[in-house]
Amino acid sequence: MIELRGIHKAFGANKVLRGVDLTVPKGKSMVIIGGSGTGKSVTLKCVLGLVKPDAGEILVNGQDVTKADRDAFLASFGMLFQGGALFDSLSVWQNVAFRLLRGSQKRPKDEARAIAIEKLRRVGLKSSVADLFPAELSGGMQKRVGLARAIAADPDIIFFDEPTTGLDPIMAGVINELIREIVVEMGATAMTITHDMSSVRAIADDVAMLHDGVIKWSGPVSRLDNSGDPYLDQFIHGRAEGPIEAVR
Repeated sequence: MIELRGIHKAFGANKVLRGVDLTVPKGKSMVIIGGSGTGKSVTLKCVLGLVKPDAGEILVNGQDVTKADRDAFLASFGMLFQGGALFDSLSVWQNVAFRLLRGSQKRPKDEARAIAIEKLRRVGLKSSVADLFPAELSGGMQKRVGLARAIAADPDIIFFDEPTTGLDPIMAGVINELIREIVVEMGATAMTITHDMSSVRAIADDVAMLHDGVIKWSGPVSRLDNSGDPYLDQFIHGRAEGPIEAVR
């Protein structure tokens, strides 16, 4: 579903991506791990077409992202943002139905509201939440609303950017379970970036480690603990000593 071939991206003298090769099979959940500043978000933005690579090729469902019709291309995606990114001035249901109220996927208001309430129910929120505003919700509830918005248009591909950041361990576990259930239920292809190993183990089919601008290791989540790769081993166990130098 998603294929990155030799992706390079630099910002001035800062070479962030130095030849990223990655394949995400259709219907699978790929989690990209790596330390802060290793290029995980830049990789995601390249796939979305928000950042143009300096070299290499990105194919989504066989289509070059740089040549795709933007509206149709973006309509196939859903996105759960790291900070929730809810619109403060819109009610919860309007946030969830944001895509359904405008653009190529526009639906009648009543239909959009009904879909929003159904998606809220799917993430464990009651219909009484629909007319509240984001400021009236807890952090965990806001994250659920963000997840409901990500799946509102039944996308083929869903991106998750640090989905459990800022949540307590119990709520993080709830969100991880929801993500896994929904991805499997929808048959969607998922691409997640995180450094939270509990999320990795909960939602990944496959894992790729990004370090120093390249994919150092990739494989099924079942091989995480016996990969034989020193970079991955150091990262997943949080060791200060190893080939990855800690910034002091």
